Amino acid sequence: MKPFSAGRPGPDRDAALRQYRRRSSTYDLQLAAFEPIRTLAIDSLALQRGQTVLDVGCGTGLSLERLHRGVGDAGHIVGIEQCPEMIAQAQDRVSEHRYPNVHLLRAPAEEAAIDGMFDAALFHFTHDILRRPEAIDHVLQHLLPGARVVATGLCWAAPWALPVNFFVWGAAMLSISSFNGLDQPWNLLAAKIDNLRVRDLAFGGVFIAEGSIG
Repeated sequence: MKPFSAGRPGPDRDAALRQYRRRSSTYDLQLAAFEPIRTLAIDSLALQRGQTVLDVGCGTGLSLERLHRGVGDAGHIVGIEQCPEMIAQAQDRVSEHRYPNVHLLRAPAEEAAIDGMFDAALFHFTHDILRRPEAIDHVLQHLLPGARVVATGLCWAAPWALPVNFFVWGAAMLSISSFNGLDQPWNLLAAKIDNLRVRDLAFGGVFIAEGSIG
């Protein structure tokens, strides 16, 4: 099943938008099983009070509570999301919790009007963004030296792990516009971050990559 990605075109931003607009009403439920991975990813950012963090592809804002817990009221969180239905739910979360320090940008990651420099960036299950070099470059240029970067998402497991890859295939059909790069979704990021460390989770079907800006 792994060779399915070979020769496939790169991500289609418009297709991804349509995909997430369809999923917006059930997105939180669909991602419930992956919440422990979200927790692990945000813990890996090692956030400190008063820091600033970018939540790239923030979706419905499921990461905001944990990110706020890390940076506190003195910190600053910017969420970036192109899907209007998803970011509307994220805004509802901000209003419900009365976060004074969360700013949401409705735009593709490579076009978001990011203001300032940041101490950390999270890419949680954002395969299409990680496969767009212009999106990675735009985010990284807003990170301070030493800033932590953590990315997570689906990836092909070993070819012999057929049940795992079948699960990855099914989940990917719902969440990405292209299977291109699913064998190493992190490799474009790794080209920009020398010390990126990658770990396998979920029997190889999920990865977490973490590093810092030199």
